[in-house]
Amino acid sequence: MLMAHPAVLNDLVQQYETLRALNASEGSAEVQQRMDDVAYTLCIATGTADIDAALIAARHQLPGARPEDDSLLAA
Repeated sequence: MLMAHPAVLNDLVQQYETLRALNASEGSAEVQQRMDDVAYTLCIATGTADIDAALIAARHQLPGARPEDDSLLAA
């Protein structure tokens, strides 16, 4: 499986988190569409099927990720 560059993954995670915050406050169709696009790209880049798994996988591939990372338990 091809692995996305950590800089790309970091950028996608940052974009998704920003868009999620905007969608919570604004909720426009444009923000939702962009968020869906970034979520899809994250899933493809990490080889996962849903955004929650993609975010976890991306974070584990970033520099500084710890094997004992408890991000699965965070809400």
